[in-house]
Amino acid sequence: MPPSVRLPEKKGERPVHTKSAAKKLKRKRNAEEFQLLETRVREFDGKGITCFSELPLTKQTAAGLHKAHFKTLTDIQRKAIPLALKGRDVLGAAKTGSGKTLAFLVPVLEVLYRKKWTTMDGLGALIISPTRELAAQIFDVLRKIGREHAFSAGLVTGGKKLKDEQEALHRMNIVVCTPGRMLQHMDQTVGLMLDNVQLLVLDEADRILDMGFGKTLDAIIENLPRERQTLLFSATQTKCVTDLARLGLKDAEYVAVHEAATSATPAGLDQFYMIVPLPEKLNTLFAFLRNHLQSKVVVFMSSCKQVRFVYETFRQLHIGISLLHLHGKQKQSARIDITAKFSAAKQSCLFSTDVVARGLDFPAVDWVVQLDAPEDADTYIHRVGRTARFEKAGKALLFLCPSEEAFADRLTGRKVPINKVGQKNSKKQSIQNQLQGLLFKDPELKYLGQKAFVSYCRSISVQKDGEIFKLEELPLDEYATSIGLLGAPRIKGLKSVDVAKIKEIKNAPRGLKALEGNSSGEEGEGEDKSKKEVRTRYDRMVERKNINVLTDHYANLVQDDGAEPDNEGDFLTVKRSGYDSDIPDPTEIPPKTLKVPGKEILIDSKRKEKMLKSKKELVKLKPKGAKLIFDDDGGAHQIYELQDEDKFREAGSAEIQRRKFLDEEGKRVKEADIGDRQLAKEKRKEKRKAQKLRAAEEEAVTEERSEEDESRIELVPYGEAEGDHLGQGEDVEEERQPKRQRKWFEDDEEKQKAKEKAERTGGRVIEAAETPENLEDLEMLASGLIG
Repeated sequence: MPPSVRLPEKKGERPVHTKSAAKKLKRKRNAEEFQLLETRVREFDGKGITCFSELPLTKQTAAGLHKAHFKTLTDIQRKAIPLALKGRDVLGAAKTGSGKTLAFLVPVLEVLYRKKWTTMDGLGALIISPTRELAAQIFDVLRKIGREHAFSAGLVTGGKKLKDEQEALHRMNIVVCTPGRMLQHMDQTVGLMLDNVQLLVLDEADRILDMGFGKTLDAIIENLPRERQTLLFSATQTKCVTDLARLGLKDAEYVAVHEAATSATPAGLDQFYMIVPLPEKLNTLFAFLRNHLQSKVVVFMSSCKQVRFVYETFRQLHIGISLLHLHGKQKQSARIDITAKFSAAKQSCLFSTDVVARGLDFPAVDWVVQLDAPEDADTYIHRVGRTARFEKAGKALLFLCPSEEAFADRLTGRKVPINKVGQKNSKKQSIQNQLQGLLFKDPELKYLGQKAFVSYCRSISVQKDGEIFKLEELPLDEYATSIGLLGAPRIKGLKSVDVAKIKEIKNAPRGLKALEGNSSGEEGEGEDKSKKEVRTRYDRMVERKNINVLTDHYANLVQDDGAEPDNEGDFLTVKRSGYDSDIPDPTEIPPKTLKVPGKEILIDSKRKEKMLKSKKELVKLKPKGAKLIFDDDGGAHQIYELQDEDKFREAGSAEIQRRKFLDEEGKRVKEADIGDRQLAKEKRKEKRKAQKLRAAEEEAVTEERSEEDESRIELVPYGEAEGDHLGQGEDVEEERQPKRQRKWFEDDEEKQKAKEKAERTGGRVIEAAETPENLEDLEMLASGLIG
């Protein structure tokens, strides 16, 4: 009887299957728990709560929060989570480092669970972040608190293969993404359905709603359903009616927990600003870092080129602290690696742009230094929020030029308590000569310095507050000299700069930029198909790039007058004088070619010419060899060659040719067999002959030895008969071993010895009758021996 069946206790009852009964009981219990959870959420008012355990949460979310060590609620979480659990739209504003991430992740998990969301239902929640680093941080927190749920979540940002994301996107319930990458998927991913999205979350909403992301966000919202819940969170929340109308918010609850606070920044943050002339900025920064080698510092700059220039120069000056740099032009893998290194470091300095200004949680940052002033007070608040997080202490320092001192009043008006400080004369240090030496030795570093200068001027020209940031009042010549340049590069076209257009281009996704470029290129080709640009090897030589971090800057700076300007505008152009006059017309020089079997290769560059000198590269170009055999006449043939079909048919049918071939081969084998047998017979004869010769030689040697033995006579010492050898007979007698008893089949030992001696001496044995006593006796014995 199977164990899953229980016998009836009474007669007439049916057997009960325990497994099905257990499933029914479990479904009933889950339904009761689900109904109880709905009731708790509906009746929950959220007053007086301090811990996550007091919220009406599912067992899965509560277990995930407990394992991730989240216990106490912050102010924004205590006010925003109850409203979001009830399905209300929320506008959350709180200081940096106050826990806004959990304030929207917990409602996302709870709402989808109460809607009984499964993998088959598709995408249910869309969380949008302005930067890749912040999106990755949100995704890590989501994995920690949602580990007990059965939802599938994914991170969709730039810097990865689009195809890999497309295959997994259809199975995701929760997506954390950046605006540009999500719009790219909406345009290129086939079958992506967003009609059933239940929640839309915008982290750092004011940044996403900025004009840089405006069109991208509008395109995303057009693909989302109107009946959805929307959550907006930021340290500086927007209240613009136009922005809120674009998102389709309905009766949104505005939650600003720190609106009544005396400061817009964390209480444990000490903030200072210093009036520094523009030419002294790098000197002051170098001196500051030399005096804070045991600290963890984040230095903000206005552009990627400045970050790279300061990083490359300070790295060669051996400042004494670990240096890192992070900006938006780096590859995604490098950005992730640098973020992890800085988070794990105890003493380090990170040069960065505003790409890390929002939301990123770097542990134990001691100082936030702003080498360049931010564009507004909101950006300042986000920058200094990288330190003094979660009610910890921290310090911030802002460098302002003398013409920018009014920016401190703007900060004071936004409830930012900031104090003015000065630099000690004993701490001042100049690195101008060192920078000039570095730029003189490394031309690429010099071009990077020029680009850093131009990008700084560009950033000042596009600032919103034109009353404070005035480019014409800055000492640009002295600033160029202070960073190691011999003079200020020529700058033009600043008046025609459109701030909105620049931000739109800067924040547009790279994939869409490429698509737009291709489409515009195709349209242009229709107009000028007949005019094809002639490119010479000298053009390719000038445009050639080496794999170097500074090469792009060099390529953008070194342009001819007819070349197209780079995407940053025509701010700096270095003209190559004497280019056409010193070099002869390339059309008059005949091109070099290399002939290899089967084709002819055009050598149009020195790189290709050098490459073709390598044996390995030449072997790749040559055709693969074929194995050949040679006939009796010396002609080369392939091992296997196909016979002509007509000739084959003329020779007869396949069966006839097969029999003919077998007969011929049989005759050849028999002839070869006869020859082999004759050869084997001759070898045997030679072997026997050699054996007979060896035997004859051995017999001759034996006879010679016997003749020599016959002529040889063995002498027996005279003292041996008496057993006395040179007067030592007594000792020999004592050492002599007792004789072994002779067997019946053995001969007498003495007879045997005598027989052996006779054989050796040819039968002649001479013995002395008496022991010689004098010389006469010895002479007589000798004469007898001579015979």
